Parts: sequence; structure tokens; C-alpha cells
Amino acid sequence: MRLDDLRPAAGAKKRRKRVGRGPGSGHGKTSTKGHKGQKARSGGGTSPGFEGGQMPLYRRLPKRGFTPPGGRTEYAVVNVKSLATFAAGAAVDPQGLVDAGLIKNSGRGAARAKIEAAGGRIELLPRRVSAS
Repeated sequence: MRLDDLRPAAGAKKRRKRVGRGPGSGHGKTSTKGHKGQKARSGGGTSPGFEGGQMPLYRRLPKRGFTPPGGRTEYAVVNVKSLATFAAGAAVDPQGLVDAGLIKNSGRGAARAKIEAAGGRIELLPRRVSAS
């Protein structure tokens, strides 16, 4: 085998389709877009979800659900298999899971600790209940 024998695998290199460069290219005139029609126009085509004027699925289905006033409940997912790292009879609490590296410590008052360490204070306002 010599260096001048080396070739890419068959089908590995594909030529780029150059459209709209004259009849000799084979992709001239309509530039592979056919004749007239919405998709032949510049900027033509439909938006995602468009169903030809039929009422689209995202408008046919009922809208359900809301976010409760207290906000969404965030859950930390922990696999049961990973709980084997705890000793028998050990208390498995959020801080223990953080120490074991199974969940993150985010959202556990780090902002409050930083503000108080800088000499500031935090005042929690009572939660407003809407009348509706």
C-alpha cells in the first residue's frame, strides 16, 4: 500500500448541492423547489403546528392545571440503591443526603447565611392569600 492509494471509504464524501447556479448544474431554474406554491416562495412554508387551516392540536386540547400560590413542590430524586451507603439504623434526613452527596444543597438558606454574615438581616413577609 502506498500513500497515493489511500482513498476515503465509498460514500464517505458527498458533494454539496449548489442550487440556483444555472442549467448546467442540474439544479438551476426552480432550484429543486418545483413550480409555484407556498414552499417555492422566499420565506415560504408553514409554522410548526400548522395543520392546513384545521384547528391545530394545541388549540383543540383543553388547557388544564395551574401553579399553586405557594409555588411548585420541588422533589429531590434519590435511587433506593444509593441508600445502601447509610449504616443500618442511621437517620436518613435531607442534611444526611447532602453529606452523602446524593442531593444538592441548593435552596437551603445559603442566601440567608451570606446576608447575615455580611451584617444584614432578613425579614420574611407574611404570605398573601388571594380572595379568588
